[in-house]
Amino acid sequence: MLLKIHPDNPAPRHIKVVIETLEAGGVVIFPTDTIYGMGCSLYQSKAFDRIIQIKGGKKEKTSFSIIVNSLSMLSEFTKPLENPVFRLIRRNLPGPFTFILNANNKVPKIFQSRKKTIGIRMPDNHIIFSIVEELGHPLLTTSIRDDDEVIEYTTDPELIYEKYKDLVDIVIDGGYGDNEPSTVVDCTSGEPEIIRRGKGELDE
Repeated sequence: MLLKIHPDNPAPRHIKVVIETLEAGGVVIFPTDTIYGMGCSLYQSKAFDRIIQIKGGKKEKTSFSIIVNSLSMLSEFTKPLENPVFRLIRRNLPGPFTFILNANNKVPKIFQSRKKTIGIRMPDNHIIFSIVEELGHPLLTTSIRDDDEVIEYTTDPELIYEKYKDLVDIVIDGGYGDNEPSTVVDCTSGEPEIIRRGKGELDE
């Protein structure tokens, strides 16, 4: 299904369709404040397996993050943050960043890296914010890359739908996406380190 949702004022009935799909173990493609992502409910392990199959990779080699919509939801899934790290995150979220943090036991083991870390996203995007708020817990997400060597990420949701319509349950059309991913910041070893420069300019 290609589901058109207004980017600034998402209709509750549209959000409800997405929530019902996610709660039933569905896989959804959605806009963020950077590129389009593919995801499922954090508590649907079969949907997670489907995403691995769709991406054609191995779990250990596929990068996943979780999307939250508040700092309090973030803190539910991470070990206690040191004050400088917390302040850094608070200054930069919501925004186009992925913060790598130490996961706690509330993150299902199937989703954790071997280092027991987790990437956290809080996109500045009304659609995804509304979905997570209504769902009541994080979304698991991974980026969708294009096969084209020149264009790394597809920005047109209709083209994304053409490619994935038989593989996922819903593709949300929230307007054109960006073609630059998030900036990734590793905060697991004291001093925050930028390990991938992307759309976000970190306010340190």
